[in-house]
Amino acid sequence: MATLFFFGTLRYRPLLGLVLGRPAEAEAARLPDHAAVWAEGEGFPLLLDRPGARAEGLLVTGLDDTDIARLRHYEGAFSYDLAPVTVETAGGPVAARVFRPVDAPWRPGADWSLQDWIARWGALTLETATEVMRLFGTESAASIAGRMGMIRSRAQSKLRNGARARPRTVSVPYTRADIAVEELRHPYQGFFAIEEYTARFRRFDGAMSEPSHRAVFRAADAVTVLPYDPLRDRVLLIEQVRFGAYAHGDPQPWLLEPVAGLIDAGETAEECARREAQEEAHVQVGALHHVASYYPSPGGVAQILISYVGIADLPDDATRYAGLDLEGEDIRGYVVSAGALLDMIASGEAANAPLIVTGQWLALNRDRLRATA
Repeated sequence: MATLFFFGTLRYRPLLGLVLGRPAEAEAARLPDHAAVWAEGEGFPLLLDRPGARAEGLLVTGLDDTDIARLRHYEGAFSYDLAPVTVETAGGPVAARVFRPVDAPWRPGADWSLQDWIARWGALTLETATEVMRLFGTESAASIAGRMGMIRSRAQSKLRNGARARPRTVSVPYTRADIAVEELRHPYQGFFAIEEYTARFRRFDGAMSEPSHRAVFRAADAVTVLPYDPLRDRVLLIEQVRFGAYAHGDPQPWLLEPVAGLIDAGETAEECARREAQEEAHVQVGALHHVASYYPSPGGVAQILISYVGIADLPDDATRYAGLDLEGEDIRGYVVSAGALLDMIASGEAANAPLIVTGQWLALNRDRLRATA
């Protein structure tokens, strides 16, 4: 049986229980000459050597091999591993082990607070841990660590969408409570995820349907932004190869698009729009005009797209190559007149849904944006 000290997020009892798969008895403890600090720019803490300080935590005893394997699976996904320590308890010093980062790339930040972390990151971490622990015994922690950012982004997207409410004028007053899930399967969990449901839903006559089988493709929410220069009345489009189009048999799988990207965990849609404009087009956008937030294909895709028009300076030399080598991107930019974009939409040359939606919004608001530029 093992004894572990938890100084960080696993002090949160709901998370500890989820990772272990059972409730755990724990007592308060402190680790002398150490402090818990935020990993700068991240949603979790680091343990630092700090003479005279004491890191507050929980001491859990009686952990068996399965418990340790589950904890290693979860913490290993964050590149943490066990190290020996001696902690202080009400009954005296106790030898234990603690998870600490291995070759951590993170820089230490301000002192960490459990309550602050719960308020900002607690729900997101529970949703993330649910997917991570679902892979226990089927995939290595190192493999999961390579896509942890995407898992957290998907979790944030689900929580964000669960908190929003659309206006209802003519819609049926049904809610999630009117769907009864009988079975949920996860046949694939990679960069994206696929979920298969067997469920009954309330029919418009009030009765419940027979069981139906549905497959859903889950992705993190994404932002699109069309840079627009109202003084020159021109936009910047990007072009890149799209394997969705290739897999669908398209003979021209290079598509014209607005700038786009998945929203990182802890990032707002507006922050994502500005970051992606810089990464994909080397353009800084000013005011962001919200076009719409919408499902691209709700019959089988669990994702919201949030589209913007971003005011930008687009001189002739704004056309260039861009993209992140780390993500295998090869992107080319084109500066065209707003009128040319509308012609592309009419002719079918623009075959990307966010570009069409955003271009049509620009057609309706173009005069207003130019008048106030």
